[in-house]
Amino acid sequence: MTRRPPKTTPFGRLLELGGLAVRAGASTAATYVSSLGRAAPRKEALRTAELVKNAHRLVTTLGEMKGAAMKVGQMLSLHDEVLPPEVAAVLRRLQAETPSLPLEMVEEQLEAELGDPLQLFASFEPEAFAAASIGQVHRAVLRDGRRVAVKIQYPGIDRIVEADLGNLRRVLKSVVALVSKVDFEPIWQELRARLREELDYLHEAERMRRMGELHAKVPEVVIPRVVEEATTTRILTTEYEEGLSPDEACSDATPQELKDRWGLVLFEFLLRGLLEHRLLHADPNLANFSFRRDGRVVVYDFGCVKEVPVKLARGYRSLCRAALDGQSAEIPGLLAKMGVHRADGRPLEEALATPWLGLVFEFLRPAPPYRFGADGTFYGRLFDAARGSIAESDDLRFPADVVFVHRTVAGHLGNLTRLRAVGPWRERLERFAPAGR
Repeated sequence: MTRRPPKTTPFGRLLELGGLAVRAGASTAATYVSSLGRAAPRKEALRTAELVKNAHRLVTTLGEMKGAAMKVGQMLSLHDEVLPPEVAAVLRRLQAETPSLPLEMVEEQLEAELGDPLQLFASFEPEAFAAASIGQVHRAVLRDGRRVAVKIQYPGIDRIVEADLGNLRRVLKSVVALVSKVDFEPIWQELRARLREELDYLHEAERMRRMGELHAKVPEVVIPRVVEEATTTRILTTEYEEGLSPDEACSDATPQELKDRWGLVLFEFLLRGLLEHRLLHADPNLANFSFRRDGRVVVYDFGCVKEVPVKLARGYRSLCRAALDGQSAEIPGLLAKMGVHRADGRPLEEALATPWLGLVFEFLRPAPPYRFGADGTFYGRLFDAARGSIAESDDLRFPADVVFVHRTVAGHLGNLTRLRAVGPWRERLERFAPAGR
């Protein structure tokens, strides 16, 4: 399905966001009035229906807007395990079913970047099979017979992203202020840097090559190869690698044993990137993975890759070791060494970490191995515990580098929850955070 071209001016983008807020607010107020005097179950049903309606509005508006606004919407959808299931199902559309733009709008981009496409491609599918915030992806066949995926950046998307950044800074700062008084600047610095980085497909191609080299001896992880002769700043062509979609993988029809294998691959992919390679695929949207029945996982979209500083990687390894050993008293000091502390430099109180550490210890129990999603939402409970700790830390300070690290960890915990995966989590973490290191 195609949509009208997105607005590109800052004011036009602001009007779109503002219109969404007005419609959602008016609808919520109407629901509140209609629920007065009704029984509690009926009130809850009305509330859920309204949330679903507003989620549909969000998906439609942000899907059409593209750019940074849509990217932030996708980030919100990663945390769907803390939302009502009906709302989560709608938000997941932003991960994989966003409307594409007509081919004629990207043909100029294709010709401007690559010259005559007939010199490169034997065939090119006119309909995009995937559309995201920055570009859309088409299947094609090269002259040498290789099947490829061609990601074409939306014309003018750089202006759209810049138009969004100023608007989003104001909106997100207000949202963060509602739940916490933590310093907003590190969050914003990282978000802005990663969004701008995604505009450069040559940078993404370099990250793909590097990640491919680092995982060359990991057969469970499949990273598509870059086709150099058909890749530019605004066009990224890779060999076509396919598998089951996230919805197929998470379906009740898929054997749980297979889901468990995929969950373990994702878990190790996270640990390897954070603790070993220090190069983290930082967009854990489940739509960026596909799943093969032989247990392998295909990884897509390397536009958001976080290079983890040595000091920070060592700090996370120490935190993992403390969690494995049940040494909760060490946590505040380790966090302080990583730059996570109160504004005056004092370590955080151990009591602030207790709620979520209890959940971490539960997940790391030796036996029986923990199954995500089996006893409510581990991910949701962890999210609530962390949010409560942050709310009590009005003067919390932290380095900008942790923002996308924590986003990635949280996203993968959500992915494991969707898969309802069980596995030797403790044993695998031991491999990456061994004692005495």
